[in-house]
Amino acid sequence: MLRLSATLATFLVSSASAAGLDDISNRDAINGLKQALTNGTQAAVARLGKQDGFMSDSRIKIPLPPSLKRAEAMMHSIGAGKQADDLVLRMNRAAEAAVPQAKPLLVDAAKKMTVQDAKGILTGGPDSATQYFKRTTSEPLAQKFKPVVVKAMAKVKLAEKYDEIAASGAKFGLLKNEDANLEDYITRKTLDGLFVGIADEEKKIRENPTAAASSIVKKVFGALLK
Repeated sequence: MLRLSATLATFLVSSASAAGLDDISNRDAINGLKQALTNGTQAAVARLGKQDGFMSDSRIKIPLPPSLKRAEAMMHSIGAGKQADDLVLRMNRAAEAAVPQAKPLLVDAAKKMTVQDAKGILTGGPDSATQYFKRTTSEPLAQKFKPVVVKAMAKVKLAEKYDEIAASGAKFGLLKNEDANLEDYITRKTLDGLFVGIADEEKKIRENPTAAASSIVKKVFGALLK
C-alpha cells in the first residue's frame, strides 16, 4: 500500500514549477502515467489476487445471483446450507485465482496509452484512470479469467446443479441471461471486483496526495492544478 501511495499520490500533487497540460511533452505525459498506473494496478492485483482478496471484502465478495437468493435461503432451511456456502466460497476462490492473470494486460495497456489517453486521465473525473483500463482491458481480461474460473469450478458438483437451475430460471424470466452460466457470472463479477479495487486506490490517492514519486511524474500530475 505504501508503494502504491508513493506512485499514485501524484494524481493531485501540484508544483510551483509544473508546466500546464499544453506544455507537457508527449514523452513526459506518457512516462509519468506509465510509472503511476503500472505500479498502481500491480498493487491492486496483488491485494485482490490472494486468499480472501474477494471473500473478505463485502463490496466485491461474489454472492449467488439475487434471483437465486430464495433457493439459497431454502437450502439453509432444510439443512443444506453448507453446500450453498461452499459454492459461494469456491466462487470467490476462483476469482482470487483469476485476478493475477490481469497483471500483464494492465501493464500492457499502460504502455500503449496515447497522449490523448494521458491527458484525458489527467483532466477527467476521479476514476478516469480506472475507466481507461475498463475500456482497454475488459474484453481480454474476461478471456484470461474464464479458463481459470472454469478450472477452479470443474470439481464443484453443485456448480452443475446451478447451471441447470439457472437455465430454467432464465427461460422463465426469473434470472438474467448473463447469469445463467456460473462461469460467465463469476468471470463478470471478477472483472467488477478488480475495477472496484483499482478505483479504490485511485480515489484514495487523489483525496490524500503525498510527495510525488519522481520529478517527471510530479510534473505531469502537478499540471492538474496549474
